[in-house]
Amino acid sequence: MKRTDLAKNMALKLDERMKRAGTPDRFAGGAMPDRKEQRKLDQARGLIPFAVKLDAQFAGEIRALAESRQIGLNELVGELLRKGLAGDV
Repeated sequence: MKRTDLAKNMALKLDERMKRAGTPDRFAGGAMPDRKEQRKLDQARGLIPFAVKLDAQFAGEIRALAESRQIGLNELVGELLRKGLAGDV
């Protein structure tokens, strides 16, 4: 086997090990659940995904409002929908 082929194989092995290892806890904080766990937590709280398509300018206004009030985007949209359904808007 040529030296370059050997180096390439060693690099591929290293790359595969790095992919399998995942993100170290020092970067993820150790508290980040994976998607499957997050879905289970959301279902336990009674949350379901609800996708809508919004105008980019309108979505920007909603994001800005959420940032100014220092709350999450999901919380703000839920609040706005509740007010809209109640007729309080």
